[in-house]
Amino acid sequence: MREFIVEADGGSRGNPGPAGYGAVVIEAASGETLAEAAEYIGIATNNVAEYRGLIAGLRAAHALDPSAAVHVRMDSKLAVEQMSGRWKIKHPDLKPLAAEANRVFPPDQVTYEWIPRERNKHADRLANEAMDAGGRGEQWSPSTSTAELDASAAKRARAASPEPSGPPGDATAGAARARAALADVRAARTVAADGPEGTAEETAKPVPSAEAPKETPRAAPMAAPKEAPAPGWSAPDLGAPATFVLLRHGETPLTPQKRFSGSGGTDPSLSDVGREQAERVAAALARRGTIQAVVASPLARTRETAGIVAARLGLDVTVDEGLRETDFGAWEGLTFGEVRERHPDDLNAWLTDPEARPTGDGESFAATATRIAATRDKLIAAHQGRTVLLVTHVTPIKTLVRLALGAPPESLFRMELSAASLSAVAYYADGNASVRLLNDTSHLR
Repeated sequence: MREFIVEADGGSRGNPGPAGYGAVVIEAASGETLAEAAEYIGIATNNVAEYRGLIAGLRAAHALDPSAAVHVRMDSKLAVEQMSGRWKIKHPDLKPLAAEANRVFPPDQVTYEWIPRERNKHADRLANEAMDAGGRGEQWSPSTSTAELDASAAKRARAASPEPSGPPGDATAGAARARAALADVRAARTVAADGPEGTAEETAKPVPSAEAPKETPRAAPMAAPKEAPAPGWSAPDLGAPATFVLLRHGETPLTPQKRFSGSGGTDPSLSDVGREQAERVAAALARRGTIQAVVASPLARTRETAGIVAARLGLDVTVDEGLRETDFGAWEGLTFGEVRERHPDDLNAWLTDPEARPTGDGESFAATATRIAATRDKLIAAHQGRTVLLVTHVTPIKTLVRLALGAPPESLFRMELSAASLSAVAYYADGNASVRLLNDTSHLR
């Protein structure tokens, strides 16, 4: 009998909120990925999305071979326990979905296993791609999916760690373990008595933020099956990251003139164009539905931008002094050409040395970086696992991106950052960071 592994997941950004699911069918014997499915399903709960992912995975497997044995792996303890018959299904939204899942295959052909979230990366990524697509008013497309590529990279990373059970990344051993797991579960099912019925409530599962851009489309590689960890060992569960969505304020009268405008100048307000930009970004963020808090620089242009966005999202604005722009000293209000003409030596030093200060005892890039790093750490601690909009300025945003990448100070001059643009950085519990977006202005077009 042919054997499939189905890995499924679903998520909701708001619970209930914009939701989507993902599922993948794997050939147990070879580890080959046979099918992927993902869909944005509108407003729903995490649990509904998880069940929809399960149904899609089972249907994809049934289309390949209705006589196959199927082993379902999910990181939803609720779905696994309910579909295994050990917990009651109490929620009225889940009862018809469970019944639908049970109708795809005869019950004796399907077994269920709970796996930790870090071993369900492929389906998780598909679900997030579907939600990202939904946020853009689109449906998920397999031609632009990078889920299998990401899952393969995660598997290679796990394989790089020594495992006492065999050579890291040994595909033959991995397939053998998958077959053995299927055999063990089938054997356990035939001899085990029914367990006690649970009383678990419907649970919310944190979902990573959706601010990530699409990577370059590629031909899908074959993915090896996810291997069970050796006894007593599993990869760390880092949980949902603190995600900072970085919004540069809208235009001021100085912006189109390309004049230095820091924290030591006239503190201009938004222009009419800047207010229109803020309204557009507010609408875009409202459609995505992921922002949970808004924090702004104390300057007028950022507070005004943040206020427009927060009003649309139904949130309050918290002001943080650490997010202010660099103080450009005597250069405030001048164009780059005017500074080069009046203070050429100071400008040349500033362009080559992060410790150099703008004329008039302004703030160096090194000092700005120290301030921004301290603010970043404080905000991460305050917003673990949340998605927070930081409304700030060019230098703070570029500095956060630079620090996340571990890039040198000169990289600040190699990034474009438009007015009212969005960038995003995710910060994980192990101290690592991931730049997910830079200078997105699609909402302004």
